[in-house]
Amino acid sequence: MKIPRILIGAGSSGSGKTLITCGILQALVNRNKKVASFKCGPDYIDPMFHSKVIGTASRNLDTFFSGEEITRYLLQKNAAECEIAVLEGVMGYYDGVAGTTTQASAYDLARITGTPAVLIVNSRGMSVSLAAYIRGFLEYRSDSQIRAVIFNQMSPMLYPRMKKLVEDELGVRVLGYVPKVEDCVIESRHLGLVLPEEIPALQERLNRLAEILEKTLDMEGLLQLAEEAGELKEIPELSRISKDFTYRLPRPLRIGIADDEAFCFFYADNLDLLREMGAQLIPFSPVRDRTLPEELDGLLLYGGYPELNGAALEKNETMRESVRGRIQAGMPCMAECGGFMYLHEEMEDMDGVFRRMAGVIPGKVYRTGSLKRFGYIHLKDEKCGAYDQAPAHEFHYFESENCGTDLYAAKPSGSRGWACMHRTDTLFAGFPHLYYYGKPSVARQFLESCLTYHNRRKKKEV
Repeated sequence: MKIPRILIGAGSSGSGKTLITCGILQALVNRNKKVASFKCGPDYIDPMFHSKVIGTASRNLDTFFSGEEITRYLLQKNAAECEIAVLEGVMGYYDGVAGTTTQASAYDLARITGTPAVLIVNSRGMSVSLAAYIRGFLEYRSDSQIRAVIFNQMSPMLYPRMKKLVEDELGVRVLGYVPKVEDCVIESRHLGLVLPEEIPALQERLNRLAEILEKTLDMEGLLQLAEEAGELKEIPELSRISKDFTYRLPRPLRIGIADDEAFCFFYADNLDLLREMGAQLIPFSPVRDRTLPEELDGLLLYGGYPELNGAALEKNETMRESVRGRIQAGMPCMAECGGFMYLHEEMEDMDGVFRRMAGVIPGKVYRTGSLKRFGYIHLKDEKCGAYDQAPAHEFHYFESENCGTDLYAAKPSGSRGWACMHRTDTLFAGFPHLYYYGKPSVARQFLESCLTYHNRRKKKEV
């Protein structure tokens, strides 16, 4: 399949990848281009900004989660109808799993998908040294995939000279520069960038940035580079990778999914796979709705910022009682990170106040002030093959008195790991975030338990 595409990478975090990616996406949308966007790695928040620009869900591409074949499949599936796909890198261009490999790095994604990469170079405080810096990235891997560079925070007076120097000495295209744009900065906090809804006049900022980039970037050069991307390798049917991909419910089931300012971290492909298997996802708000929707067969509580909404979640006592009552009555529930925190008896919020939560899991969640567990893991489960070796990711500044001991989280390198997760026939809850395309039996196991609950509930009604 031929998909015009580019990857926007950088030498390190904080180099302006997300801001520049969003500005390029907005410029393409303003040109009436049909755009698909992707984020390399497990990040939830950057895709939210992409989605605000392009008007449809941005996706994650993560080679740790899904391997090479499924990663290429997801790129083809989600970019099939677009005119150009823009992939945003993660951290530094070569930074991958365990901090010592290139696996799951931006480079790894560019290599596996054959995507031309554009390196964002933070030029603050450098001139000729930029050439040495760029050469290092070009030559660190012979198949670096880096085809062009963009200078960030560069003055318009210096740019023509640096463009000539880099192109003459390194033979790599320079496709423009980004001046300092203070009024377009996106603020950060403990889990990364603030949410798009929290930024005043975000659309105005993005359009202002797009106008600047139309003047300072070679947009035609970017489009030409995207056209130079080769055809993607043919991949086998997913059923050959895992028969769980072919699972379909015998009847549609109604699955409640928490979706509001407190619970907003979703992998769009997770939701798509659940729908393909027969789930009808019914959104609700633990912050604003009084109770759970009626006739639910299962419950999904994903991550987000419950710690920023502790007072509102505590105040909504009828919702907390509804969640506790349905789960204790046997309704299946998958809860991860923020959703797991919500199921506890108490949770400390960002103001240091312990708030009453749903009360399904005994104990408290408390703030640590620093990252206690960070990065990729494999879940190990000796009793249930559906979860064993599921790839997952943790990133949280909170800890639980009762993390669970039913599974084990193993780091992908070395011997480090820890007990985690509460797993019963109907409850699967813990800090790890899971990606179902990496282990589709997780989605199947959940929906099969929902089907059992549905049948038992309907039998009682008769």
